[in-house]
Amino acid sequence: MNKFENFARPQKWLLVLALAALVAGCGDDNNDGGNSSSSSSSSSTGGVCVGADCVSLGAAGDLGAAGGYAILAKTGVDTIPSSVVTGNVGLSPAARGFLTGWSETAAPDASDTYSTSAQVVAPSKLYAVDYAPPAPTNLGTAVLSMEAAYDAAAAKTAGVGPFLNLGSGTVAGQTLAPGVYTWGSAVTIPTDLTLNGSATDVWVFQIAGTLDMDAAKSVILSGGALAKNIFWQVSGAVTIGANTHFEGIILGKTSITFGNLTSINGRLLAQTAVNLNATTVTQP
Repeated sequence: MNKFENFARPQKWLLVLALAALVAGCGDDNNDGGNSSSSSSSSSTGGVCVGADCVSLGAAGDLGAAGGYAILAKTGVDTIPSSVVTGNVGLSPAARGFLTGWSETAAPDASDTYSTSAQVVAPSKLYAVDYAPPAPTNLGTAVLSMEAAYDAAAAKTAGVGPFLNLGSGTVAGQTLAPGVYTWGSAVTIPTDLTLNGSATDVWVFQIAGTLDMDAAKSVILSGGALAKNIFWQVSGAVTIGANTHFEGIILGKTSITFGNLTSINGRLLAQTAVNLNATTVTQP
């Protein structure tokens, strides 16, 4: 072995270890939903996010493995055709029979590790806990990450002053700056809602009750605000009216329901069911 090889070998391992440490802080946001034998995930709060495709909860925590899904639920994901989803759809601990309305096609390699649907934009896929490994393990990890993200958002220091119980739960005609907004009640959005801030600003909405948005309204982003930095932590059911457009990542303790011809730029992460009706879901 020459002198150069003696020097290069320890330097190479130092580089490998440094890269491994850097990647470890990033949630899985690949099109396979983390369903590969080499995938890893993090459910930590305040994690490091590396790369433009890594999904972070910013000031609230880290989506970890849940960031590999546009839709993730525990009891069912139902659609009335024709919804269009850009991003993976995951379900656990309920089995594939509770993925309803998707016109599923088995994996072409006969592996039974996933299915596809005309309503899920390729290369994204559908996964359920009773698909072949590694789907059960990866979905279990993703669900734990989803629950951890909900808890992290809920644990943020509550808003004060104008950030506490804004509008007594009726948020109408508002333009909201970044920050943590807290309600000890249900929240209703009867008009368009504007979120104004930069591409690095974070909004966390802590809602102790249900969240309802009226039909034919929109959440509007301005000033460079990004959907991936907007988090709706809702302890009750989420119901979005027909023909309404929504923005952000919904962390629902119970169900999430989108009415006819609705759309969202964000993610639907529900600890019970997700119900769609000709809805367009685009992960940020």
